[in-house]
Amino acid sequence: MAVDFAAARFQLIQHLRREIKDERVLKAMERVPREFFVPPASRHLAYEDIPLPIGEGQTISQPFMVAYMTEALNLKGTERVLEIGAGSGYQTAILAELAHWVVSAERLAHLAETARDRLRELGYRNVEVHLAGKTLGWKEGAPYDAIMVTAGAPLIPQTLLEQLKDGGCMVIPVGSRYDQMLTRVEKHGDHIITKDLGGCRFVPLIGEEAWSEA
Repeated sequence: MAVDFAAARFQLIQHLRREIKDERVLKAMERVPREFFVPPASRHLAYEDIPLPIGEGQTISQPFMVAYMTEALNLKGTERVLEIGAGSGYQTAILAELAHWVVSAERLAHLAETARDRLRELGYRNVEVHLAGKTLGWKEGAPYDAIMVTAGAPLIPQTLLEQLKDGGCMVIPVGSRYDQMLTRVEKHGDHIITKDLGGCRFVPLIGEEAWSEA
């Protein structure tokens, strides 16, 4: 049976509205077609509030987590944002709706290429997707007003703090390979302020200052 994606998206937004208060975030999620970013076999589940596999051991995050992490960045529309882990490109698209420019670094070549193509097809011209190296982030585009990390790290990487502007913020899951605490990080010179936003589970962040691939 065919899915009415518009109706399903509307129902999801109504569900998210119970906890997400930033209307700009909700409007962005109304505009971005999540079904475009999930594999065909899972497309009927695109607007369920659950993570979905996208191949290569990676997932597209639960819509609530996407909205929650985006809301935590408090974007106004003028920012240059770094995303660590493009995945299928869905979170990238949400950020592109809300920021001036988005730089996304994805370590898996197939995902980076697919995300780049999808975003281009949907008309996003304020996004660049790069194949990430061992060093976290994308130093060539630094500094950034905000950084979003969509994989779990063992600690807050110094490399990413160095790429963050003074006064900027980062949202990152920090903990073990299997369970993390979503953490909001503010940088004020040498002073770092962190705030716990709740427990979460992300795939491990791979690279220097993160987990090994083994």
